[in-house]
Amino acid sequence: MQQSNLLGHFVELTAADGHRFQAYVVQPQGAFLAQPKGAVVVLQEIFGVNAHIREVADGYARAGYLAVAPATFSRVKADVNLGYTAEDMQEGFGYKHAVDQLPAPGVLADIQAAVDHAQQGAGTGPLKVGVVGYCWGGVLSWRAAALVKGLSAAVTYYGGGMTSPEEAARHPSVPVMSHFGDKDHYISLESVQAFAKAQPQVQVFIYPADHGFNCNHRAAWNEAAAKQALTRTLGFFEQHLA
Repeated sequence: MQQSNLLGHFVELTAADGHRFQAYVVQPQGAFLAQPKGAVVVLQEIFGVNAHIREVADGYARAGYLAVAPATFSRVKADVNLGYTAEDMQEGFGYKHAVDQLPAPGVLADIQAAVDHAQQGAGTGPLKVGVVGYCWGGVLSWRAAALVKGLSAAVTYYGGGMTSPEEAARHPSVPVMSHFGDKDHYISLESVQAFAKAQPQVQVFIYPADHGFNCNHRAAWNEAAAKQALTRTLGFFEQHLA
């Protein structure tokens, strides 16, 4: 996998079934080097562990967390690192479809391995672990909240498909915060409202923004919404992981 020019490095992790895959790992930065607040597993969009996802992981490290971003396409395609063109989106949707066809537990086994790795800490002892996912990673984060062991909190950003009746019927075992945009052409506002009604314990926030508003690599980026969502997310993780 292509090496990032940012703060972290790639390591190889192994899932329970023996599948080996890459994950981008960033140690806590600055004043938090000696004592991290906790760990955050960052779940990618359909574009792979690309520059944006690595930057997101770096941001959590700067906030004091050990960050781990697993390559969740690895069971169907290694080293995925896409941009945001129409062609990239079509390619990414193809990999997502292929992963969705895997027999259970599929990619959740890799997320479990990433959580286990994060839980081991950065040489300072076991850490509480949260998961945060964006787009496809958002729905994976939602599923992880119900199915992955060792988590203490989960955050979802515009999780594609997670507002469907089937997904909204899940029972998360950890506190969950969810961010959506009211201009999202992939996730209707009506479905978000229905999800919030079905999951009253989930903190649901709706922003005047489009799908992908957190990503400053794409036209949908909404700086104000991204900053507000991040402030809420960091406060949520501070509450449940620190």
